[in-house]
Amino acid sequence: MNWKFISSGINSGSYNMDFDMMLAKSLINNEAILRLYQWNPYCISIGTNQSEGSLKFDKIITNNIDVVKRPTGGRAILHSEELTYSVIYPIGKRFFPKELYREINLALKKGLIMFNSILENIKLEYVQPNFPSFYKKDKSTVCFAVSSKNEINFEGKKIVGSAQRKMRNVILQHGSILCGGKHKEITEYLNLPEESLMEIRTEMNYNTTDLNEILKENINIERLISCIKRGFEIHFNFAFENLEQKSNLALSFV
Repeated sequence: MNWKFISSGINSGSYNMDFDMMLAKSLINNEAILRLYQWNPYCISIGTNQSEGSLKFDKIITNNIDVVKRPTGGRAILHSEELTYSVIYPIGKRFFPKELYREINLALKKGLIMFNSILENIKLEYVQPNFPSFYKKDKSTVCFAVSSKNEINFEGKKIVGSAQRKMRNVILQHGSILCGGKHKEITEYLNLPEESLMEIRTEMNYNTTDLNEILKENINIERLISCIKRGFEIHFNFAFENLEQKSNLALSFV
């Protein structure tokens, strides 16, 4: 398998999702891609089957928040203080979708531990929620209200959220590595009763964390990118070919 790496910088929501889809549609045989990127302006993405009716567009416009629909499933995410990854991988080339989901998260785990040894306590979620029951509740509107099986947790709290889609002979998986706590502000943009919003805030505070909260330090994005890249190389036992590298990623979150 020939793995390629793209660090594509900070872009709009539509650019980021279109880029992921372009990579998935143009993937050639025996090739896999890891892409790392960020968002400007901050962006709410909703799952491909999720209605935009759950969003407060007046406040979204006032606060200059972007909105985009993801090609993958899942629920709403406020992409803000995070590093986002996407992996494009051919189906049947060593891993099938569920296997690949786990292996990608193991590679992310390895990279995060390289970033800071405190993250040795990262574990993969071993229980799958009852999603048919969960989706009947208002709190299912947001992605970070619950962890799926094999997602990355730190001391029981979700730190990376991921979604996956099969497209013909290709798997697209992407997800958010939380670097700061602004993802919790998603509740400001949800068109739900206040009682439901309070429940979602409680769930997110209880069920999610981020690198800044854990490490109590500014998050060097360039170094995090380097560690995630190296974690993939070690876990999958290969060396990346760099397709593109931008140098405008020296950001930190306080």
